[in-house]
Amino acid sequence: MTQNTPNSTVHILNPTGGSAAILVCEHASCFFPDKLNHLGLQPADRTSHAAWDPGALGVATQMAKRLDATLISSGVSRLVYDCNRPPSAPDAMRSRSELIEIPGNKNLSRQQKQDRTQRYYEPFRAAVAARVSAAQSPIIVTVHSFTPIYFGEPRAVEIGVLHDDDSRLADAMLQTAADHTSMNVQRNDPYGPDDGVTHTLREHALPAGHLNVMLEIRNDLIKNEFQQTAVGDMIAQWLVSATQLTEAKGLVLCVA
Repeated sequence: MTQNTPNSTVHILNPTGGSAAILVCEHASCFFPDKLNHLGLQPADRTSHAAWDPGALGVATQMAKRLDATLISSGVSRLVYDCNRPPSAPDAMRSRSELIEIPGNKNLSRQQKQDRTQRYYEPFRAAVAARVSAAQSPIIVTVHSFTPIYFGEPRAVEIGVLHDDDSRLADAMLQTAADHTSMNVQRNDPYGPDDGVTHTLREHALPAGHLNVMLEIRNDLIKNEFQQTAVGDMIAQWLVSATQLTEAKGLVLCVA
């Protein structure tokens, strides 16, 4: 079951899921509302990794299925508004992403920024907050993907396990990684809290001490549905195993 907000800026899959895990996919979509005229981007740029996290939603959807978890995802491109950034962040509505210029985000007025924040960020933030507050001992897991080549440099890391000040779940996942995958798994790589990528964790997990982790998967490993399903299955099992090493011990797998 999928529940959408009235203006479809937020999608909620399995809203009554029984799992303690709450999955969040901030960069799930490359949709641009008509009134924004694609922010002046070329077609190829609108579907590139600059506009969204390819494969992340497919992985998160499979994880939600295997864990009976609620999944909250953004319904617009992160270039419209990056829901993993607070309104005060300069890159919440960035005017450049790697080598791509974003004409529709240049010289935005204060009112334009406020309008986008209210239309695209606030419904998303409120949906996550509501689900977290309704859950008992929630475990917040955000799912992302990253490009294998950045500014011309290849990245060896295949899965990043990211955390902010609270590393409990990340530590457990790193401890159990070899039991679940032969991929190159690294801590706070290719990004970390100093890069400003842990906003969702800071906003919804850290203040109340909820277990949390941010996952980054290299997008060449999740290009198609088969790969996304396989990786989603693997990570769901990995999370169940990792939580056994924490005080939670509450995640279980649904029948495949």
